Amino acid sequence: MTSEWQGVLDPDVLNDDLVDHAARLADAAKVGRWETVHDLVEQDTWSGANQWRIDGRSWFTPLHQVAWLGAPAKVAERLLRAGAWRSLRTADGDRPIDIARRCGHHHLLDTLAVREVSASDQRRFAAWDSHLAALIAERTRPLEPVRFRPVPTDLLVMEQMETLWVPYPGMYGGFSLSVHRGRLVVESWSRVAGGSGQAHVITEGGCVMVEEGFV
Repeated sequence: MTSEWQGVLDPDVLNDDLVDHAARLADAAKVGRWETVHDLVEQDTWSGANQWRIDGRSWFTPLHQVAWLGAPAKVAERLLRAGAWRSLRTADGDRPIDIARRCGHHHLLDTLAVREVSASDQRRFAAWDSHLAALIAERTRPLEPVRFRPVPTDLLVMEQMETLWVPYPGMYGGFSLSVHRGRLVVESWSRVAGGSGQAHVITEGGCVMVEEGFV
């Protein structure tokens, strides 16, 4: 199953309907209109359970708002069934469980629980993040600059993802991320440029291209 990282922070380069949908989702979650939140997440194709307000600063998703407001556990459980990520952090670095714990909403702690990350894993994920950000910057250098939220690569491991798809505006393609034997594998391409495909393997020590010219 493929998950998607919608990292664009500039509403001007996105479809107006997507931006509007994300705003309505954020508005509903902020005031605890959970049925509206569920409807927007489950019945619309524009954005999913992990969407934040496109031009917002907090990067709160509905699950973060559940933790902040202390919503019933069944609200969190329904969002998790819809694909919400327990390990996604806000702009301040908080996961939903961190917010729930700080706010004293103990009834949510079991539902929002995540595996603790060892110091060695933290170093590995930080290195992956840095190498991936540099790769994306290099691959998109010919394009118009876009404000883009860096991809937190720990999501792939913490959420046990098969693939994380990262579309990029103007690229008509993007980056497909997966983890294989403890390494981050990145395939990238543009659908309008023949032979644009590149495959890279990222480890804690660096980023190496292992294939090019496909797609």
